Amino acid sequence: MGIKEQLRSDLTDAIRSRDEVTSGTIRMVLTSITNEEVAGKSARELSDEEVITVLSREAKKRREAADAFELGGRHEKAALERSEGEVIAKYLPTQLSQAELSQMIADAIVETGATDPAGMGLVMKILSPKIAGRADGGVVSAAVKSALSK
Repeated sequence: MGIKEQLRSDLTDAIRSRDEVTSGTIRMVLTSITNEEVAGKSARELSDEEVITVLSREAKKRREAADAFELGGRHEKAALERSEGEVIAKYLPTQLSQAELSQMIADAIVETGATDPAGMGLVMKILSPKIAGRADGGVVSAAVKSALSK
């Protein structure tokens, strides 16, 4: 069963159990997936990797919104955004630990032969497919920049 089918199945379960946060979040995610499928010149079915990309984007939106609400003193809205982020996280691959990420960065640096920040693009090009959905791009970018600056 693909991720999209799992989302649809879980949506039905959430509606039956009257879990409003879960059902609302899954509806939003499915809408984002559908929008992505019909974007462009022709409609197409997204692969699981592409669905993970959409899920990662939605999770990032929730994190950023929660931080913004927290700064604005809207703690109840921040909590809602965080709970939506937790629902989305159930469908994402297990996140990389700091040690795993550091090892992947070191391997990519050796593979590309990059020695300074100018080689960051090469390293990111190799890392991006390997970490898709498993780590935040901003965190990875900062870690690569740090590793190349040493």
